Amino acid sequence: MNVQPKIKVQNLSKNYGNVQAVTDVSFSVGDQQVLGFLGPNGAGKTTVMKILTCFHFPSCGTAYVDGMSVNEQPLEIKKRIGYLPENVPLYGDLTVDEYLTFAAEARFIPKLKRKEAIDKSLEACALTSFRSRRIDTLSKGYRQRTGLAQAIIHDPPILILDEPTTGLDPNQIIEIRSLIKELGKRKTVILSTHILQEVEAICSQVLIINDGRIAAQGRPEEIAGTMRGGDRWELILKGGTAQEIENKLTQNENSILGQISNLHIEHFGGSFVSASFFIPAHNGDKQAGERIFDWAVNQNMKILEMNRKKLSIEDIFVKLTNDAQAGS
Repeated sequence: MNVQPKIKVQNLSKNYGNVQAVTDVSFSVGDQQVLGFLGPNGAGKTTVMKILTCFHFPSCGTAYVDGMSVNEQPLEIKKRIGYLPENVPLYGDLTVDEYLTFAAEARFIPKLKRKEAIDKSLEACALTSFRSRRIDTLSKGYRQRTGLAQAIIHDPPILILDEPTTGLDPNQIIEIRSLIKELGKRKTVILSTHILQEVEAICSQVLIINDGRIAAQGRPEEIAGTMRGGDRWELILKGGTAQEIENKLTQNENSILGQISNLHIEHFGGSFVSASFFIPAHNGDKQAGERIFDWAVNQNMKILEMNRKKLSIEDIFVKLTNDAQAGS
């Protein structure tokens, strides 16, 4: 059986006058998936999200939400989406309960079902004991929860959340991430963020956008597997100065693997040096440690510590965005 994705974006581009905000973006998101939409500020994340929520229309290309085109059925799509914008539109002089009643009415939830919908959204967002509190007396974390409550009050199959943890303290961030992860078990979620740890903590899929174009997409391990320099190695070496060791690492005749990237060397006293670098996959990852060890022996150096670190979201993001800037 051919299962259609909940969201499908095809060759999407958006211009604002002479400014090209998004260029030829394509991706899809399945049911009960949490997609991390990752990119630096101004990369085009919010533009794509505004198109998916039918606030803006594409200049060319299209997007399908729950099988419907944003160009042809925007009102129907809005019924199926819960949207949390970066700046949550809350009314501080209302209580949480009054605000959610307003949201329920705006979503055309029948009057007889309204209380049940409000109670469920309050419970899901751990707000039940705050329902009588005025919104302007809540902490920012609980205001974010209130924003999430309005986004899910009509029980939409799709949630689109734009920078949901911006400005929160560490405890509030953990709480909101946990809530989003739980919602992702029942709904399709697109989570926009520029916080790298956010994606690793919540998301099953990653889409990295830079300068309006997709730089990479897939599971983090899939992206890492397609990138040259798939692992980072961190060493503490004895047997030379930082400059000497850098020369031995980078000179063609002495290089351990032909080409390394993102080299960082730090001298911290005596003949002890720490070195961190990416190495390209060569003859299988299992042999990389042996080659580093043999190289150190040939250079009359001792390895005091050696750690292999899998490519993280942060590493992927930095490498992809740096490569894009270098190629522009």
